[in-house]
Amino acid sequence: TASTTLALALGDALAMCLLEARGFTAEMFAVTHPHGTLGRKLLVSIADVMVTGVDVPTARDTTTIREALVGMSTAGLGLVNVLDAKGTLVGVFTDGDLRRALDRDIDIKRESLGAVMSRQFVTVKASQLAVEAVELMEHYKISAMPVVNDAGSLVGALNMRLLLQAGVV
Repeated sequence: TASTTLALALGDALAMCLLEARGFTAEMFAVTHPHGTLGRKLLVSIADVMVTGVDVPTARDTTTIREALVGMSTAGLGLVNVLDAKGTLVGVFTDGDLRRALDRDIDIKRESLGAVMSRQFVTVKASQLAVEAVELMEHYKISAMPVVNDAGSLVGALNMRLLLQAGVV
């Protein structure tokens, strides 16, 4: 059995040398095997996975927490993107923000999102690879995030469940 194992190892080593000599990259492999794990990680962009349009939960910063919860629950993403009067993304309100507000006995019928939202938040661009969003979510320990364009305007939203469904995780 040692000779067959040695032959397999030698064959793999020769194959890797040939790939390197011909300049065959992981990206080239992904194109020829798009449905494999490596293919999904190197080819699936955030634009392929994110929700857009009316499916993106948004609310004004003056909206009460209770009113925002309706949109948050309907979307099922775990966040509401908070916009100011000009429509600029100024914050996010997440399931975690809700729990922290309830811990402080804040009146969700009266308090506005602007008072409890996260003003420092992580975003991604639609053109980035979905695997980059996974890395950011793991690093910041978050499960959802807004998607913005190059100008920083909101264009979509993304959560870990969508990434799981796409097979990126």
